[in-house]
Amino acid sequence: MIVTHTIEHAREQIALLRKKSRRLALVPTMGALHDGHLSLIKLARQHADYVVISIFVNPEQFGPSEDFDNYPRNLDKDLMKCKNENVDLVFAPDLFEVYDTQHFLSIKIDSLNRHMCGGSRPGFFEGVLLIVNKLFNIVTPDVAVFGQKDIQQFLIINQMVNEFNHKIKMVMAPVERANDGLALSSRNVYLSKEERAIAPGLYRSLNYIKTQVRQGVINPSLLIEHQKSELEAKGFKIDYLNVFSYKTIEPVLTLDKGVVYIIAGAVWLGKTRLIDNILIEL
Repeated sequence: MIVTHTIEHAREQIALLRKKSRRLALVPTMGALHDGHLSLIKLARQHADYVVISIFVNPEQFGPSEDFDNYPRNLDKDLMKCKNENVDLVFAPDLFEVYDTQHFLSIKIDSLNRHMCGGSRPGFFEGVLLIVNKLFNIVTPDVAVFGQKDIQQFLIINQMVNEFNHKIKMVMAPVERANDGLALSSRNVYLSKEERAIAPGLYRSLNYIKTQVRQGVINPSLLIEHQKSELEAKGFKIDYLNVFSYKTIEPVLTLDKGVVYIIAGAVWLGKTRLIDNILIEL
C-alpha cells in the first residue's frame, strides 16, 4: 500500500497506476474509519482495479461553532484498516498541502442546499464541493464512491460531476448500520452509553413513516409531526424530519406514484448530531 502526503507524490503514483490502463476508484473520507467506510472500500473494489482513499479533515465544511478541532483523528489506525482492505493508495495531506493561506475562488450552490443539512449548516456543502473538486482533480478517478447516509452530499456532488463535466461514475453505497439500526458514523463516538441506547430511535421513526406511506398515506405532515413529538419525548432535539424529493431535495406535501422520495432526519442527542435517511419509491 502506498501512503502519500503531497499532491505531487500522489499524482506521480497515480500516473504509474494509470500506465497499466486500469480503472481507479476514489473513496473520499475524513478518517476515523469504521465499518461504514470499509463497506465503501469493498464496493469501490467491485467497480475498479485500484482503490484510492483520501483521509483529510476538511476545515471548509465546518462552521465556527462545530467540532473541527475535536473531530476524531487516528491516522495510524486508519492506515492499518486500509491495509487490511488492500487499498492501493492512501492520500493523507496536511492542511497547508490542500489549501493556500488565502484563496479567492469558491463554489456557489443554487437551491439544492436550501433544506436538509444545507438548511441548518450554511456553507457546509460549498466546503464539501471545494474539497471534492480538488480531490477529483488530483486523483482523476474513474469511479467515486460515497455513502447513502450523507445522501444530500451525494446528490450535490453528483450534480457537480454533471455540470463540471467530470468524467467520473458516481456510486452510492447503502447505509451501513449497527445491529440495532443506528447508522454508522465517526461522530457516534461522542455518544454516552445512555445516548447510544436511545440513538436508534431516529431510524425507527424513519421506518415508521416509510411503513405508513407504503400503507397509503399520501399527505405525511401530521404523521411527521407525531414522530417529531415522539422523538422529542425520548430526549432528541429535532433539526429536521421530513419527506423530500430525490430530484430537488425539497420537502414535499403530497406523494405521487412512480416518484422517488427521501425520508430523512437530523437530530441532536446531547452534543451529538445524528443523520439518517431511507429511500422510497411509490
